[in-house]
Amino acid sequence: MRDLLKSAAALVLLALPANAQDAITLGMVLEPPNLDPTGGAAAATDEVVYANVFEGLTRFGPNGTIEPALAERWDVENNGRTYVFHLHDGVSFHDGAAFDAGDVVFTLDRARAPGSTNAQKVLFQGIEAVEALDPLTVRVTLAAPDGNFPFKMAWGDAVMLDPASASSLATTPVGTGPFRFDRWVQGDRIVLSAFDGYWGEKPALKTATFRFIPDPSAAFAAVMAGDVDAFPNYPAPETLPQLQADPRFKVMVGTTEGETILAMNNARAPLNDIKVRQAIAHAINRADIIDGAMFGYGTPIGSHFAPHHPDYVDLTGLSDHDPEKAKALLAQAGVGPIALRLALPPTPYARRGGEIVQAQLAAVGIQTRIDNMEWAQWLETVFKNGDFDLTVISHTEPLDIDIYARPDYYFRYARPEFVALMDRLQAAVTPQQRGDLYKQAQEMIARDHVNAFLFQLAKTGVADARIEGLWENAPTQANDLTKVRWIP
Repeated sequence: MRDLLKSAAALVLLALPANAQDAITLGMVLEPPNLDPTGGAAAATDEVVYANVFEGLTRFGPNGTIEPALAERWDVENNGRTYVFHLHDGVSFHDGAAFDAGDVVFTLDRARAPGSTNAQKVLFQGIEAVEALDPLTVRVTLAAPDGNFPFKMAWGDAVMLDPASASSLATTPVGTGPFRFDRWVQGDRIVLSAFDGYWGEKPALKTATFRFIPDPSAAFAAVMAGDVDAFPNYPAPETLPQLQADPRFKVMVGTTEGETILAMNNARAPLNDIKVRQAIAHAINRADIIDGAMFGYGTPIGSHFAPHHPDYVDLTGLSDHDPEKAKALLAQAGVGPIALRLALPPTPYARRGGEIVQAQLAAVGIQTRIDNMEWAQWLETVFKNGDFDLTVISHTEPLDIDIYARPDYYFRYARPEFVALMDRLQAAVTPQQRGDLYKQAQEMIARDHVNAFLFQLAKTGVADARIEGLWENAPTQANDLTKVRWIP
């Protein structure tokens, strides 16, 4: 009998996974300024809450496709002017409130209201009316046909909200996702816990902790010591070869939607002169920045468009590295000595890249004073108020070339012909029509040298080799934990 019990116990032990962990700690470079994805522009917010705490009608899949989320399906009517969304039944918010069509009406009307603080309000401007046909059916009527509307509803800025908690999302987010907000220790970490009442497939993880580690050396030390289980957007690419050689880890190198640019204030002299902007573009050596700031990880770009997109046009030749041409353009502009302020957010690519940019501009006679800013200060001063000359930043929002049509956007471009082009894109339904317009848009901003286009940000991540389900690519700014689990 004793031998039988021993054998049974051995079988049970064999049946159990060797590492039945249900918690994960992820490293992040930046701490979110708040946790409301509908009220701010910080990528770090979505990196915590997208698909984890909040859900939209649709969502981005790991390969960039648009998938159903709170809407199990939708019908397109009236040649793309009307969308009817059919919602999942039995969905509830983390505060216990039932999710229904009324919440969709509230969320979309709130986002498109005149006083909306949504950073991507343009996503909702085409909406003419939102109606609840019954508790599980919503009809959205647009002012003009828009074949891209399901794509817009997948953004983090379009997640569905509970009216009772919408005013306090910044510090206590309440969504419908598989994880609920647990606690936020300012300056250190945010903790999420699995939501027992989740309507969909339950996650394998019970707890997820996001730790803020902005320093690349500290990030490497945390990975090596096991203080974090994964660092999906790893800030120390120079150490990746060492990590690749260590069997404890797996290194993931993928693509992102992050166009990294030297942004220029087009409304401020002398940057309102196209010759000056063109000179700056020709002063920049992209290869040196990619090598020096990113240790070779990054793809050169010549416009605000991701190279992996089928409608991408390689326009790097319009702003090739040519210091002599840059000097000649400055002489033609007749602007005299130029001294500019280069505002840098705290991300390593910006701080490292900014120092290289400073040296490259100095080589053609443009002096810059670096102003290192914390993230909240950059968002307020540069992004919100447009108080800057130059800045280095990566735009990680998907397919966001339409930002160049916004008159109050921080680099202050909004050329009328470009705005008209975006209006035509809004109404275009077929892929061929949209592709042609995307190509025209890329060329217009490249020839206007609105910004100096540097490189497409690579997604370099590192994780414990026993973890699976993390995104290799980043079709949007997210650390989606819905499929993440530990394996034996």
